[in-house]
Amino acid sequence: MARKNKNTTQKRKELRERETQFIKELETRIQEYDPSLHVKDQLFDDLPISPNTLRGLKEAAFLKMTDIQKKSIPISLKNNDILASAKTGSGKTLAFLIPVLEKLYREKWTEFDGLGALIISPTRELAMQIYEVLVKIGKYHSFSAGLVIGGKDVKFELERMSRINILVGTPGRILQHMDQAVGLNVLNLQMLVLDEADRCLDMGFQKTLDAIVSNLPPSRQTLLFSATISQSISNLARLSLADYKIVGDDNEQQQQLKTTNSTPDSLQQYYIEVDLPQKLNILFSFIKSHLKSKMIVFLSSSKQVHFVYETFRKLQPGISLMNLHGRQKQTARTETLDKFSRAQQVVLFATDVVARGIDFPAVDWVVQVDCPEDVDTYIHRAGRCARNGKNGKSLIMLTSQEEPGFLSRLKSKNIVPSKLNIKQSKKKSIQPQLQSLLFKDPELKYLGQKAFISYVRSIFIQKDKEVFKFDELPTEDFAQSLGLPGAPKIKIKGMKTIQKAKELKNTSRQLLLLGKADANGEIVKDLAEKETKTKYDKMFNRKNQSVLSEHYLNITKSSADHDEDEDFMTVKRHDHELKEQDLPALLVPTSKRAMKRALSKKASLSTKGNASKLKFDDDGTAHPIYELIGEEDFHKEGDVKTQVNNFINKESELMAKADVDDKRTVKEKRKEKKRKRLEALRKEMETEMASEDEDANVYIAGTGNLSDDMQEDDDHSSDDEEAVRKKARYDNSSDVSDNDNDKVGENDNNIIEYEEPETLEELESLTSNLIKH
Repeated sequence: MARKNKNTTQKRKELRERETQFIKELETRIQEYDPSLHVKDQLFDDLPISPNTLRGLKEAAFLKMTDIQKKSIPISLKNNDILASAKTGSGKTLAFLIPVLEKLYREKWTEFDGLGALIISPTRELAMQIYEVLVKIGKYHSFSAGLVIGGKDVKFELERMSRINILVGTPGRILQHMDQAVGLNVLNLQMLVLDEADRCLDMGFQKTLDAIVSNLPPSRQTLLFSATISQSISNLARLSLADYKIVGDDNEQQQQLKTTNSTPDSLQQYYIEVDLPQKLNILFSFIKSHLKSKMIVFLSSSKQVHFVYETFRKLQPGISLMNLHGRQKQTARTETLDKFSRAQQVVLFATDVVARGIDFPAVDWVVQVDCPEDVDTYIHRAGRCARNGKNGKSLIMLTSQEEPGFLSRLKSKNIVPSKLNIKQSKKKSIQPQLQSLLFKDPELKYLGQKAFISYVRSIFIQKDKEVFKFDELPTEDFAQSLGLPGAPKIKIKGMKTIQKAKELKNTSRQLLLLGKADANGEIVKDLAEKETKTKYDKMFNRKNQSVLSEHYLNITKSSADHDEDEDFMTVKRHDHELKEQDLPALLVPTSKRAMKRALSKKASLSTKGNASKLKFDDDGTAHPIYELIGEEDFHKEGDVKTQVNNFINKESELMAKADVDDKRTVKEKRKEKKRKRLEALRKEMETEMASEDEDANVYIAGTGNLSDDMQEDDDHSSDDEEAVRKKARYDNSSDVSDNDNDKVGENDNNIIEYEEPETLEELESLTSNLIKH
């Protein structure tokens, strides 16, 4: 055993020495690698990376490198910070995942070294995609990886946080774990990656990212990747990058952070001019004419996505429909992503939550129903198709107000879409069907109103007023196109309120609660939350649950102008408490006595008389129980003595009749009681007779002793005689009088026979006679 252990230890030392020597040679190759000498080489085999990474890339079918990968990976392998930008679908995910794996491999990272790499993504879907690619290409490494996003179990993640080497997640959840997870140690962090960094800033994660970066060690390597580079990204780069290099297209404008972004060459771009009320008609007609395509339809808000999805689902265009937006639960979003990726002919209605970084396979069309807020958003939306050199088509609908301004901004980025004309023969109007659906279904009407409000608000908050002209919106026609009878009223909030709501939307709920903690560390909750004790209280305290909300009730309830009967038992007003200064001067009590009389129930009733009970006749007219008649009507019926005598006689007759009824009732009760007693006696007698019959059927064979057997026979004979006597008494009994005149006969054994009783009276007489005998 000692020799085997010694040999095993020796082999392990040799393996470690070989690995150390290979890592040194690998680092030498990295420093000597010159991308300019490998311009024609497009294979991952030419890169100075480990065999484990190469094996994972080959099994995941990643063989050739893209432009951004050829330019950024060699620089990242040399431990330089990078600010990289490239077209959508150009392979930015592998451009930072390969350096992450190689960095930890060369550092000989183990599970005991803690967190080695942190990858931050703006959306949950993109974070999930990054994690899936990381698991595929890193399957032959020994690193542990974790995914932390909103909508998952926080406790489950906290328990495993100390054993994660590569962490992928969204900004809010990562910062939450930094504040709560005891085992999360970022002091040894080797690499920080921000994917779609510009989107992180646009979604209001600026403060969150600053808080995350402030907790990280300054000696790390940082990689910033985005399809577009703006001034906000350059500000973030100055905070988090050190001696960074810009990677992207080779032109002077990009080196000055004024990049000219363009879409892939394989993407065919079109636009059509459509009036706002005709957008849904054109969209439905377009879907009907492309039933064998896979397309993504972008809308500006989640409420619009929900409304269009529900209405088109009822109209049944002939193709599978899906919806995806940020207000869905994480399980539903994940399931929708998986189904859409595997489907071939489907339409996905979505918001900008999937506009960046998500790699959907084989998307034929990207339709932008609502104009994006800027050119960068247009580029990211259109980039969901024509990825990795494949063909794809993009269509954007522009109104006459949006067309000139937005086309000029696209032209400044070298994007010139072609104009399409709509064939009138294929154009269909769905406005009558929408009106019918909303009339029959109040829930759809509620969704339509919300969709209308969200679109108008989205136009109001746009910064580019040359493109989005709020004052020129045809609100009434747009409302009718959605199937609504009229345009709902809208309350427009200020820009500061909207910005604050946007920041709160992307902030972790746990962090908000921690921010409300007092000096002792206890979380201070609102009064309503303190009063809530059970889950049922919480359920009834919620608002906006599906359509059973205050908004829905305001929409569906009848107005006061229709019928007064509909307002029965309806609370019209809740604030009945009146203050003294609100009352007129004449109504205010002028003395203490008057105030006491006004506030006292007893004093107030003294002037109004005592309350009396009422009864209603057949016509529904109320009358007092003791109603007084007039004096003339009283004298018509006679004098007082006559009326008193008549009343006494009438009551006497009623009492006599009641007395007769009571006697009859008592007599019937006595008879019933007697009958029940005799019935119980008869059942008892039948039970005893049945038991005697069973004893008579027993056969005794004898004991073997003659004297004992003879004695037993005598005993049995006497018992049999007694049984016969009892049987005669019970079974053959009849009515017996006091003089025994009804007796039929008497035999030698003194057995008296009677006729069988037929009535209860006969049975009673027989019983009394038997008692005498």
